[in-house]
Amino acid sequence: LGGVHNWLEVFANNHRTRCNLNPIDALETYNPREEFLKDVYVTEKLGTKQGWSHPAPDEDWQHGYPQEFQDFSESIGFDREPLSGGELARDTIAVLYSAYLSAERRGAEVEIPFRHFLGE
Repeated sequence: LGGVHNWLEVFANNHRTRCNLNPIDALETYNPREEFLKDVYVTEKLGTKQGWSHPAPDEDWQHGYPQEFQDFSESIGFDREPLSGGELARDTIAVLYSAYLSAERRGAEVEIPFRHFLGE
């Protein structure tokens, strides 16, 4: 319950970093009564407009949708590879797979299997 909460958190030997992907918390609002914002769009998947929320001033832009479409169009129009192409997709899958394995092993360090994905 409570909608979407996507984040990336890195625990390293010398630091910890959290990137809030969704909800984007650049703006926080407290609304004491639902009816004060009854005709106002706040953000997607918000169950109530009462209490604390994170309205997105430009939700599509903050999620990167226009930038993705722009890059896709330019990669076709200029006959070039997209900025987020197949290699990035492969690497992302490898990292996520390793994270799942690490979680399954109660946080044990897991080697990222790039060689497996490269066919080596």
